[in-house]
Amino acid sequence: MTPLWLSHFTSTSSIGCGLDQTLSALRQCRSGLAPCAFETVDLATFIGEVAHVDEVRLPTRLAEFDCRNNRLALLGLEQDGFADAVRAAIARYGAQRVGLFLGTSTSGILQTELAYRRRDPVSGALPADFVYATTHNTFSVADFTRRYFGLTGPAVAVSSACSSSAKVFASARRMMAVGLIDAALVGGVHSLCLTTLYGFNSLGLVSAHTCRPFDAQRDGISIGEAAAFALLERTPKHLDAGSVLLLGTGESSDAYHMSSPRPDGLGARMAMQDALTMAELKADEIDYIHLHGTATQSNDAVEGKAVHAVFGPGTPCSSTKAATGHTLGAAGGVGAVICALTLQHGLVPAGLNVQQLDATLNLDYVLENRDQPVARVLSNSFGFGGTNCSLVFGRAGNP
Repeated sequence: MTPLWLSHFTSTSSIGCGLDQTLSALRQCRSGLAPCAFETVDLATFIGEVAHVDEVRLPTRLAEFDCRNNRLALLGLEQDGFADAVRAAIARYGAQRVGLFLGTSTSGILQTELAYRRRDPVSGALPADFVYATTHNTFSVADFTRRYFGLTGPAVAVSSACSSSAKVFASARRMMAVGLIDAALVGGVHSLCLTTLYGFNSLGLVSAHTCRPFDAQRDGISIGEAAAFALLERTPKHLDAGSVLLLGTGESSDAYHMSSPRPDGLGARMAMQDALTMAELKADEIDYIHLHGTATQSNDAVEGKAVHAVFGPGTPCSSTKAATGHTLGAAGGVGAVICALTLQHGLVPAGLNVQQLDATLNLDYVLENRDQPVARVLSNSFGFGGTNCSLVFGRAGNP
């Protein structure tokens, strides 16, 4: 593929709002996970909550979109000058030529959860001020963002579980390749809600501790929330060395089980290999792998097996979910931004909270930060139902 330029990007999660705070947390090996005190949830678990989300106020003209998910989206969009960069792109290309592709999982379902508490005691009717279409609806965050910027081009919400905000890069790439758009706002937003916390707990997938990806005694995920965005543009002729490029995307679908990954890791291998093929790279040309690494026994085992099959034991890799929590529909976007920071700053981030590395997986899992030149990275995102996506990013100026 022709590389695409990540001209701007930003991430807001429990480890910080914006790039400076995110990079600082990675350098300090600081986790944003804390004992769950969200809303009325009564679970012994840790979560990655973004501070001050409920203090965000949406513009009056978009008041009907008010929900935690869209407040988090706005908080993220306003970091690092990202909103100004989008407006500048609109001025360059036109509102109809900037596409919008956002991943999410449960969207604004918390608004529905809150509305059900206020049902009419006699009729059971939901309160009149509850608007499903602009809050709970999966398309809500894309619609809100589209209206916020006045975009009139293609607008898409992708909801493929935990691969959602990785797959948006592939969707945007395809639409740019056929000439329908000249730039794309991509990313993902996932906010905390009772449905995911209690739902994953009912599946036995939530850890009572801070999650431990790739630890021998890992016992489940820690759920987080985040908003992460990137602006994709065609690569200009003259680009500063160190700029971040999208080099390849790979997607596959296991269709093996509703929630469990395929045990032999075939789908994961296919996604990684397809991303490498599109980028015209060999496995040994990847300097770092940002693992999906959820800290469940099955996910880490399958991903470890797949990574070893494609890359062997020698490529540095780690999961950052012990820092941010598993941000579900936003996880791919957060991973993409962390990869971009890795490329720009030569920081290979450590996987936190590992007490005893699972030696059966035979990977070069990074336990302490490494400062080294990084030219090309791969990021994995694997979702329920076997929706797999791998992205390859590179630093401009490398052969």
